[in-house]
Amino acid sequence: MAPDVWVHRFVDDTHGWTLAVATHAAPGSGKLSLGGFRIAPNERMRSEGFTPEREAIALAMGMEEKVRWSRLLGIGGPLATRDLSRIVGGKCVLAPTPEARVGQPHDRALLDFAIASFQAIERESGIFLVTGQDLGHGMLHDGSGSSLAYLNARYRGSVVADTSGPTAEGNVQVLLGMLRAAEVPLAQATVLLIGCGNIGMHMVERLYPMGVTLLVCESRAERRAELAARGIRAEGPERKLALLTEPIDAVVVNAAGGSLDAETIAACAANPRLRVICGSENLAMPDPAGADVLRRARQSYCPTELGGMMGYLTAVEEYLAKADGVAFDVGTVMQAAAGLEPSASAATARQRAGGFRETFEEVVEGMTRA
Repeated sequence: MAPDVWVHRFVDDTHGWTLAVATHAAPGSGKLSLGGFRIAPNERMRSEGFTPEREAIALAMGMEEKVRWSRLLGIGGPLATRDLSRIVGGKCVLAPTPEARVGQPHDRALLDFAIASFQAIERESGIFLVTGQDLGHGMLHDGSGSSLAYLNARYRGSVVADTSGPTAEGNVQVLLGMLRAAEVPLAQATVLLIGCGNIGMHMVERLYPMGVTLLVCESRAERRAELAARGIRAEGPERKLALLTEPIDAVVVNAAGGSLDAETIAACAANPRLRVICGSENLAMPDPAGADVLRRARQSYCPTELGGMMGYLTAVEEYLAKADGVAFDVGTVMQAAAGLEPSASAATARQRAGGFRETFEEVVEGMTRA
């Protein structure tokens, strides 16, 4: 655990719910703690060693990395860049019971528990939680609206902007820059998308018209059928390692977590054509040593915290616009995402020119010091 992460834990003994909020905002600091509100999916809750506290800490540390990248690269909407010194990473993770998941009979009670907990943190700790879209949200059981709208109406720190579009645009810009530096023309590029939820579909909409050949690894049969109807080959997760043996130029990870496990890293490193690995997936690489395996294979891996920064920047821009009493314009964030293309291209080119002696992070840090 990083020494500057604080964890606030709330338990509803009656229902068996646990909420953990991890943040880099010290008590009394008045900092803005940025990070989505995750209602932990079943597959994450079943993963080895899961607790809401551990998940929140790891995700908060990843969010702090996103904040650091945006500071280093100077990327963000006008309000976020103005207030970057106030912003730190955080995350809210709620472990529900089955009957309280969004869309189930007790979903409102679960959200009320979360709202009361968020308000207690602000009241007692002197920090400001800014939280929004993440896994586990959707329409309420009674059909009255979305879980995010319910939160937004009752808690000032809840934002409702769809962060998937700007996050995907950040992904696209990073990918385009890395491919350009690797001298892979878009019309000749083959890209494997691992995970094709909202972010992945936005990427499909952007990349397909550019002539990029897309392969998709996706767990949901209905999404695979949707992609197939568009002429895009999509296979289930049991075929992931086989897909990684095919002639691909780039891998983009946007699944629920852990996509870049040891087996996947080994398969990437063994693919002689693969040059680029990026994405915005949280907790994508369980063992950070995997980045060095890819580097030794002369493959550029852009940390997913860098690739995913536009999501948090969208949330903070909405929050600050509301606080300033001005209209929130998601277009300013989309425009800011364009700055990732030249940065990703320059970093990839420098890493390749240096014979992969430096990690991607070291290259970016060196560029910003120059």
